[in-house]
Amino acid sequence: MSEEDAQSVARVVRGGHLAQGPEVEAFEREMASRLGVQAAAAVSSGSAALELALRALEVGPGDEVLIPTYVCDALHHAVTRCGATPVLADADPDTLSLSVADAARRVTRRTRCVIVPHAFGLAADLDGFERLDVPIVEDCAQALGAVAGGRPVGARGRLAVCSFYATKLLTTGEGGLVAGPAELVARVRDAREYDQRRDLTPRFNYKLTDMQAALGRSQLARYDAFVARRRAIAAGYRRALAGARCRLPLDVGARHVYHRFVVGLDGPLPPLLERLVARGVAARRPVFRPIHQALGLAGYPVAERLWAERLSLPCYPALGDAEVDAVAAALREGLERA
Repeated sequence: MSEEDAQSVARVVRGGHLAQGPEVEAFEREMASRLGVQAAAAVSSGSAALELALRALEVGPGDEVLIPTYVCDALHHAVTRCGATPVLADADPDTLSLSVADAARRVTRRTRCVIVPHAFGLAADLDGFERLDVPIVEDCAQALGAVAGGRPVGARGRLAVCSFYATKLLTTGEGGLVAGPAELVARVRDAREYDQRRDLTPRFNYKLTDMQAALGRSQLARYDAFVARRRAIAAGYRRALAGARCRLPLDVGARHVYHRFVVGLDGPLPPLLERLVARGVAARRPVFRPIHQALGLAGYPVAERLWAERLSLPCYPALGDAEVDAVAAALREGLERA
């Protein structure tokens, strides 16, 4: 956060137009340009964006939606709120996102679409998912600005969704966005607010405010610097952890914006987490727990292994070089005591 951010929000407050208005419209145009799509609709959260994207694709009762199990619960909630059935698929051991091979095995005649997160900042390879011949919803909540095959994330799917929660790559406090073809985004715009409509078709109150959009626009103006700093932090971790007893993220250049710096370990996580906390390092599992665990399901061995072995290290633009070195030193020490 910067003084410019605060002044941008203060300008809206002083102007008196707080609700959805010209700042939201400008933010939508700027985000559509950033993502390389026709249009975008800003909404109240990433969860709302997921739900409205599915509704724009006419997902409903009787449909199935493929989602990863190694992900936050928002995807599962969005599918069930539409009345559809979430079909869980295992994780890819390299990208940590959805496994295209496991997803392909779970496609049925009822499959309506697949949600593909670009997990932890790494752009997923969509080629295999396109061969599934079902619409793709790109979840860009953790990878805005990543580029794969010369195209930004969000530009290849039928729709793309973003999240602007406080811990995301840029923030509006709370907020989200649906982006893609103009005709589908128009459906999202229609559904995000209910007031002053002649019919009673179910709609929502999922709007973003001009105060939030002003913050987002201020952050977006500095976004390339945010990404550059995250990549510099990742490079610092790679240098400091060279030869350590851990597996580092894929080093794939512009495909990664490092929403999280996720390392793989061979020993149990809880003791190491306790040692890091004792050294003042807020490290954690990158996913709270796989969705299949909450449902009491089995058959997702890669997700189970990732949950048991992966650790997310602090990675955010305000992190200093000395702090990066301190985190790496604490991790090395913890690994040596394991």
